[in-house]
Amino acid sequence: MENKKGSKEKEDNLVTVAIHTYEKAQILKSILESEGIPAVIHGINMIQPILPGNARIRINESDLPRALEIIESVDFSYENLKEKEEEKEPRKEILVPVDFSDYTLKACAFAFSLASSMNCKIKLMNVFYTPFYPAAIPFGDSFSVQAPDQDLLKDIRERAVTDMNNLTKLIKTKIGNGEISNVPYSFILQEGLPEEEIISYSKKMRPLAVVMGTRGQNAREFDIIGSVTAEVIDGCKTPIFAIPESADNKTLNEIQRLVFLTNFQEREIKAFNTLMKFIENRNIKIYFVHLTSKDDFLNEVKLSGFKDYLTKSLSHLEIEYSLIDRSEEGLENTLEKFIEENNIEMIVMSGSRRNIFSRMFNPGIARRMLFHSNTPILVVKGE
Repeated sequence: MENKKGSKEKEDNLVTVAIHTYEKAQILKSILESEGIPAVIHGINMIQPILPGNARIRINESDLPRALEIIESVDFSYENLKEKEEEKEPRKEILVPVDFSDYTLKACAFAFSLASSMNCKIKLMNVFYTPFYPAAIPFGDSFSVQAPDQDLLKDIRERAVTDMNNLTKLIKTKIGNGEISNVPYSFILQEGLPEEEIISYSKKMRPLAVVMGTRGQNAREFDIIGSVTAEVIDGCKTPIFAIPESADNKTLNEIQRLVFLTNFQEREIKAFNTLMKFIENRNIKIYFVHLTSKDDFLNEVKLSGFKDYLTKSLSHLEIEYSLIDRSEEGLENTLEKFIEENNIEMIVMSGSRRNIFSRMFNPGIARRMLFHSNTPILVVKGE
């Protein structure tokens, strides 16, 4: 009888497994409960629980071993860097923002293969938006703010948890089937605006690359201003791989023909060196292309010199160069025609950060091609 009682007391003994803000504690609680582990939150202000503070997630001691395994796959660590200096060296990590859309798995397959070839980990990130997020408050001559509906907040969080659990289970299955490379991965769930949180994470944690799925030619015209991927490309210094949903199912290791767009700027040399880190010593063909509106002998001389310089330093590459007149068919159509004629499998370009007005009234080529092409795009900031 005493043994049974002692066993029962141990079963009901609560232990703290994590300490987070209330929002993060709610997310972790939902994740644990979705795996059948009861959890409670202690140490919060019950009158105003959404205020910042230390919330302790507590579980039965008997559930601790399994809970720790689950918690290892959840990462909120970048929150602790918000007030600290950025890391100087990139982390051995590929960031994969996911929205659980149809093209999420395509981006994941590409990213996991890239991580395998570069011997690094994967970080899956989902940013869920709630009506009570500060950016959603309308400002005008007068406005009122309603108190958050805790049930609605809970539903939104739990839906994000469920979707992420389903995605990770599917990834695990595909790893087991050999459809996706077997590399370590974890995930993070974050409330906010997706583009802002992705850029913030990249700035603080400095992953080697960001891999994002896009809709390519299936995007609507008005998305040219509002696409999350386009905003991340404009605001992020980390190399961005944009993988259209209609692109061929090829990993970076399977891609053999690239086009590198050049305007003969110094930052492009840095961007090209970054590209070399991704493709290493593979024998691939690279077309250096300059888009021009008229015949320009000086640009041809520059392009030829650029090719000669790279041919000498990178003898294992097959390099071609071309001037393309875009005046008749427009930039997007001209480039797309070149891509089809030469069986190009990826577009590579150097990008620079521009202010919001230049982005709205003179969208850059990366943003424009994002909505026009079904070819994967790599944007590298050479700044």
